Amino acid sequence: MKRLAIVFAAVITLTGAAGFAGWKYTRTHQANAAVNTEPLAPAVTVASARASEIVETVSVTGTLAPRSEILAGPEIEGLRIVEILVDEGDRVGKGEILVRLSRDALDAQLAQSDAGLARADASIAQARSQIAQAEANAKLAGSDLDRTQALSRSGNTTQAILDQRQSAQRAAAAQLQAARDGLRAAEADKKSAEAQRRELMVRISRTEVRTPAAGVVARKNAKLGAVASAVGDPLFRIIEDGQIELEAEIPEARVGAIAAGQKTIVTLADGAKIDGKVRLVSPEVDRATRLGRVRIVLSRSEGVRVGSFARANIEVRRETAVTAPVSAITYGANGASVLVAHNGLVRERAVTLGLVDGARAEIRSGVREGDAIVVRAGAFLRDGDSVRPVQAVAENAR
Repeated sequence: MKRLAIVFAAVITLTGAAGFAGWKYTRTHQANAAVNTEPLAPAVTVASARASEIVETVSVTGTLAPRSEILAGPEIEGLRIVEILVDEGDRVGKGEILVRLSRDALDAQLAQSDAGLARADASIAQARSQIAQAEANAKLAGSDLDRTQALSRSGNTTQAILDQRQSAQRAAAAQLQAARDGLRAAEADKKSAEAQRRELMVRISRTEVRTPAAGVVARKNAKLGAVASAVGDPLFRIIEDGQIELEAEIPEARVGAIAAGQKTIVTLADGAKIDGKVRLVSPEVDRATRLGRVRIVLSRSEGVRVGSFARANIEVRRETAVTAPVSAITYGANGASVLVAHNGLVRERAVTLGLVDGARAEIRSGVREGDAIVVRAGAFLRDGDSVRPVQAVAENAR
């Protein structure tokens, strides 16, 4: 009996210990389970507000056009084109011949003019010879008259002879005057013939159509055998000095920000980029479209096609300022704001914005350099929420 009681007591003791151990394990497991199931704060990507150079640009679109276009055409009507010396795309110098026109009829007129000048020279020579002869006759008649007058005073001649000598002297003087008039007429005829010849030479020179300035031939309308005329399309359109510009349109609200000399990047239709510079801002805004015009000169013209579409970003302002990602900015009834992560909490801060340059915006007030700003502010975050900030990859790389 005594041994049985001892065994029974041992069983009770072991059972009680096992039960206590089981109870203790259960309570510990439950406590650990309660700790492990507590929800974690959401992770958010943050980027530091940092000072960086920011550029404000204005985007414009338009059409490529010559800075100055030269229209080359004939200055004489009714002549056929017999030779074309240039083609589209050729670079030409000032005064270079573009086409030649038929000059056969003008050459015939030139030969007639040369013959007329030769006749005028002959008439002048003949008039001068007649003057010399008339002067000799007048001198002889004057001498005869003087002798007759001397004899008349001494009574050795008759009145009839004296009258005859006086008449001869007047006739000789008249002949001399006529010869001199004939010389002036011959010289006037020569001057007229020379003027006609000069006019003819001008017309002949115009059978060669030349370019008034250097440039690149943009379009050719000349055809062999066609009758050249100044009416209608010109024979050639030439881009002066090969300079091409972007003629773009800009909303009137942004016209005031554009000024001559501002740098631009012009993007062509094929994606090629060319440096440019604003040359001219039109003082006029179209009343119908409410658009202004700006002319941007390109730094080069190789591969550029007149008439094609292009766009440009005009740099209107550049400065260094505190910036933040554009995606971090939200807009509400009270204006723009960002969320700043600090000590595991997010705080909403109202901000004043400045320039916007691509993916970053200037923050003029509301945050300081180094503040951790939530990159993508969404509706799921509120002021005071707990978060786990995760630095943006770009920030870590930096």
